[in-house]
Amino acid sequence: MEKNLDSKGRWRNKIVAFRVSTEEAEQIDACVRLSGLSKQDYIIKRLTDREIVVQGNPRVYKALRNQMAAIYEELKHLEKCSEENEELLSTLRLVAETLYGLKGENE
Repeated sequence: MEKNLDSKGRWRNKIVAFRVSTEEAEQIDACVRLSGLSKQDYIIKRLTDREIVVQGNPRVYKALRNQMAAIYEELKHLEKCSEENEELLSTLRLVAETLYGLKGENE
């Protein structure tokens, strides 16, 4: 097994894996893109209940733009909000919180 030394000098040689549905994977991937972190760092921070601080950079802004465009397309097709749209609403809340945080960062 290959060992990986992280930026804090720790050997990361343990593998943690779990299964998720396609929808859960898409939601996790969206959260990772919007955080600006690697998937590994994002999941570790979430599982260890550490704060995730989004640093504005071109990659995060592009992810926000793309996510907002996707949400806009979905909203155009919706007639009313239902439980089926809970994932979309959750992602929309995350995008709004991230944008609000980035706005505060620039002021």
